[in-house]
Amino acid sequence: MISRIINNIKRNTAAASRIDVGGYSLNSLLLEAVGRTELKSVVFIHGASTSLSDPLLSFRAKFEGRAQILFVDRPGHGASDQGSATNVLPDGQADAVATLMEKRGMRRAIIVGHSFGGAVAAALALRHPEKVTGLVFLSPALYPWSGGVAWYYSAACVPVLGYAFSILIVPFLGLMAINRATKAVFAPQAPPRRYIWKTRALQAITPAKFRHNAKEIVALSSWAEAASTSYTRIHVPTVIITGDKDAIVSPEVHARQLSRDIAGSKLIVVPGIGHKSDFCAGDLVVAAIEDISAETGPDVCDRMA
Repeated sequence: MISRIINNIKRNTAAASRIDVGGYSLNSLLLEAVGRTELKSVVFIHGASTSLSDPLLSFRAKFEGRAQILFVDRPGHGASDQGSATNVLPDGQADAVATLMEKRGMRRAIIVGHSFGGAVAAALALRHPEKVTGLVFLSPALYPWSGGVAWYYSAACVPVLGYAFSILIVPFLGLMAINRATKAVFAPQAPPRRYIWKTRALQAITPAKFRHNAKEIVALSSWAEAASTSYTRIHVPTVIITGDKDAIVSPEVHARQLSRDIAGSKLIVVPGIGHKSDFCAGDLVVAAIEDISAETGPDVCDRMA
């Protein structure tokens, strides 16, 4: 069963490319603009338990041909390698994305990050500001929080026993729970038809990917405690979009605080939507990218010669 899931992922990411970023490879899909466009290049960074197929579903139709767009499987997700232990943290992942942009011929871009991807976007802006034209945060997870994480993430991180749990329990527990989990992430909206299949979401319950994802989530709050003291150093045009019904990542703890820390940022709190602002507020994301592109004006060149 697990091998069939992995083979399905590989077949459906055939159009993407794996590129070495320093001893391991990241999988990504680059779509070029058609003709002259006023939009800046855009990099989409997905959240926890997903892959590039998730933002691809939300944004490909909205931007294909209008801008140079790059969809990335974060380290350890989709068809990307995990790389070193530092890739559990947003810092290591941001370094990997910066290297990927370089190798893909993308000098700088608007970085769009959903949920955990928002932490990677912030790390990219702090560690590689020359790569960032602007930022669009979608229901971002960026600050320390109280209450810990779900028990199954903690269980997967336990040495030795965590491996056994991820191999023996997670795939079967996950198959039973994935529909319920998907509904919770979208609530109060309903997931789109065949969302799990279209986004290859079953990859998240394969043992290695589940354990890597668990380590990311368990480590995120401590990382954010230190990193969040530096968000005031971000000075590129920034839009933050969140739903007021988000029960996964608190808008009060994360999005509202970020809007206070990044001077001049624009906060949009959308009434009635949950955590999937990337999907449910897609038109606002389009408008944000259009506004940032207009605000930043023409670059000498977003792309390398």
